[in-house]
Amino acid sequence: MPSNANQKNNDEISMIKYRATVGPPENYDLMGAFVFNLLTFLGLRESHKLLDIGCGSLRGGRLFIIYLLTGNYYGIEPQQWLIDDGINNELSKQLVENKQPHFSNDDNFNLSLFNEQFDYILAQSIFSHASESQIRKSMREAKKVMKPESVFVATFFIGEENYEGDEWVYPGRTTYTMEKMTQMIEEEGLICKKTNWPHPHGQTWIAVLMKSAPGNVLKAVDGIFGGTNQLLDNTGKWLKEKNMKIQNENQKLKKENSQLQNMLKNSKLNITKQNTLLAKFFSMSYSISSRICDVLSFKKKNNKS
Repeated sequence: MPSNANQKNNDEISMIKYRATVGPPENYDLMGAFVFNLLTFLGLRESHKLLDIGCGSLRGGRLFIIYLLTGNYYGIEPQQWLIDDGINNELSKQLVENKQPHFSNDDNFNLSLFNEQFDYILAQSIFSHASESQIRKSMREAKKVMKPESVFVATFFIGEENYEGDEWVYPGRTTYTMEKMTQMIEEEGLICKKTNWPHPHGQTWIAVLMKSAPGNVLKAVDGIFGGTNQLLDNTGKWLKEKNMKIQNENQKLKKENSQLQNMLKNSKLNITKQNTLLAKFFSMSYSISSRICDVLSFKKKNNKS
C-alpha cells in the first residue's frame, strides 16, 4: 500500500495536472474570479442560464455552479477527465447531485446540442486556440441559442497576423487582428464589441450580441466595456479624493492631539504651581500656628508667675 506521504504527493501532482491543463496553475483561482466578476457585473443572476464553452476543470464553473439555481449551468468540455477532476477536487459529487449541472463532451462547437436558450455564453481562452472556421461555426451556433438580450463574452489574442490554419492549436495559440475578429463575427450576423475588461494573461475580451439586442443591453455593455477605462479613472479619482480626506483628517487629528498635549502640559504646570502655592500656604500656616502656640505658651507662663 502507498504511504500517506506518497498519496499526498500523488494528489498534489493530480491537482497540478488538472489545473495546469487549462492555464497557469498559480492563476487558477484568479482567472475563475475574473470571469465570475465579469458576468455578474454584466448582470448574470442566479435565475439565468449559462453556457460555458470549454469549461475544462471548472476553473470558473465551480463558482457558477454554486451561484446559479439548480440545472442552470451548462458546460462543454471534450476531455471528460477534466470535468471529473474538477468535480472531485473543486466541488463534490454531492454538490453536483444537488445543483444538477449539464455537461457534454462535444468537440465540434455544437452549441445547440442542449436544446436550450441561454442568457449568457462564455468562451474564455477558446478563440485563442481556434481556427477561423471554428470561430465562424461557434457564431452560427450561438445565434441558434441566443435570445435578443443574450450576451456572449469571449477572449482571444490580438496579433499583427491572422491565423490561417484549419486546426485547433494547443498548447500553442492563435492570433487575430481586432479588425479580422470583428469581420468574422459581423459576417455571421452578430455584433462584436471590443472591451477593456482586464485579463491576467493578456487576452482581449469581446462581447458578442444579437443584432436585435434591445437598447438597454447595448447601453449596459457599452457602459461596462466601452466605459471600463472611465470606470477605472473614476475609481482612481474616488480613491484619490478619499485619500485626501484621510490625510486632512490625519492633519486635523494631529492638530487636535498637539492642542491636547499643550493643554495637558499647561495643566501639569498649573497643578505644579498650585501644589507650590499650597505648600507655601501650609508652610506659612504651620509657621503662624507655631508662633501662636509660642505666644499662648508664653502668656500661660506669665499668668502662673
